[in-house]
Amino acid sequence: MADRDQIFAELNAEVQACQKCALAKTRTKAVPGEGPLDAEIMLIGEGPGFHEDQQGRPFVGASGRFLEELLRSIGYRRDQVYITNVVKCRPPDNRDPAPDEIRSCAPYLDSQVGALSPKIVITLGRYSMAKFFPGQSITRIHGQPKREPGRIIFPMFHPASALHDPSKVDMIKQDMLKIPALLDSLRTAAASAVAPLSLSTSSQTTVAPENVEADDDGSPTQLSLFG
Repeated sequence: MADRDQIFAELNAEVQACQKCALAKTRTKAVPGEGPLDAEIMLIGEGPGFHEDQQGRPFVGASGRFLEELLRSIGYRRDQVYITNVVKCRPPDNRDPAPDEIRSCAPYLDSQVGALSPKIVITLGRYSMAKFFPGQSITRIHGQPKREPGRIIFPMFHPASALHDPSKVDMIKQDMLKIPALLDSLRTAAASAVAPLSLSTSSQTTVAPENVEADDDGSPTQLSLFG
């Protein structure tokens, strides 16, 4: 299997050349996403805005500055997390992404989530939330984590919503402050899962006779988401 660097290099090139929907005709630059490929946290917004379309980077406008403030509140910098959007090109006039545009970009986002394999996927806004919580309302479920095998999906309001509705600022900040404890719970669970396996393997090695070959068919396997 190709390594992450190769996977993301190919994905980014494909996104930048994409012509799958009408957004390709109006974009300045596609915005695949950015961040370290071993990031524990992945943030998924809705779609690029004006500044993002000009620079080809996610969350570089006013909502991006608020996002950086939120990350600092939990001890992170933006270069320690992976940031992307549901759609990779700017919808004209910053309108909401259309269903066909979301469908066109879905394989890119699925590949990013799969290759990155983050511990926490933070959805920002109702369109990224809908991918993981279909039929739900962001007002009702924000700040409520959903656990999947080895991962947590965490829905939040989009940072831009606080720019239009100051009453959401404290709500968004409080939701972000839940992230460190969720990460700790995942790390603890992972450590607990590995420790018994190591002990069991050690014990078997100690008692096995030297003239008996161990079977190799029972080896344990580890199971390896507008700015």
